[in-house]
Amino acid sequence: MSDSGSPRVTRLLPDAVHKVVKPGTAVVRLETTHDRRGVLDGAWWPRSRDIASELPALISALTEYLGPVTRVGLDVGAWDALPTRLLVDDRVVHIDSFPVGDDTVLVTRGDQDHFSLLVVPPHATPEAARAAMAEAVRSDNVTQAEQILIDTGTGRAAPGV
Repeated sequence: MSDSGSPRVTRLLPDAVHKVVKPGTAVVRLETTHDRRGVLDGAWWPRSRDIASELPALISALTEYLGPVTRVGLDVGAWDALPTRLLVDDRVVHIDSFPVGDDTVLVTRGDQDHFSLLVVPPHATPEAARAAMAEAVRSDNVTQAEQILIDTGTGRAAPGV
């Protein structure tokens, strides 16, 4: 415990979390190192462009291992429609939208702890999605999200495709 106030609790995902997922659950992988030196902290593979149906599963999965998620930043052009907030597990999660086109979702836990996740497009094949997610969670990854999708043959699809 440090003298500078309350101790910071870092909760990492256990290796066993990467198991077979049931339909309707979020497909998420997070980097499991303490240093967070890579460009991305993880990856998410939603099954559609409907954020209201996809985001609650992601938030629930992250909250279980990281604690309460307060805010999510998304690329406005990547989704069919973006609300300004969602109620997830009896908590309000604020949604910020940006016209950035960077193939990521930014997740905020608490006041200042941010996580950047690669968003694998819903149309990706399982092989391409696995390859993209594996690259995103490498602790030494310095490749930007868009390039990972290009390198794995995933590419970006316009909303509604």
